[in-house]
Amino acid sequence: QVQLVESGGGLVQAGGSLRLSCAASGRTFSTYAVGWFRQAPGKEREFVAGISGFQVILYAKSVQARFTISRDSGLNTLHLQMNSLKPEDTAMYYCVARASSSVEVTPSMYDYWGQGTQVTVSS
Repeated sequence: QVQLVESGGGLVQAGGSLRLSCAASGRTFSTYAVGWFRQAPGKEREFVAGISGFQVILYAKSVQARFTISRDSGLNTLHLQMNSLKPEDTAMYYCVARASSSVEVTPSMYDYWGQGTQVTVSS
């Protein structure tokens, strides 16, 4: 089993930045795909960014050029650097992992989820 714990969320003004982190524990593998989803009230869960087991990175079009996903060299911590934040980025952000190497954009394809960290962007 893999446990994921997010941190770094908060309240920022539009145009500001936040850096989210996700600490992994338990039985982890460097070949697992990992990433971030988000969910705003009344909206469906949305893929944000992911890193495959072969280090291929994918971003949602809505965050391209603004967000950067990365892993520490030890592969136990995942980060999401969020710049130029917009009010529409407001959501609960979840760290995810799946026991496979490919990044998927469907929430049900992921085996492990963190508890979420709230990001609120004011206009």
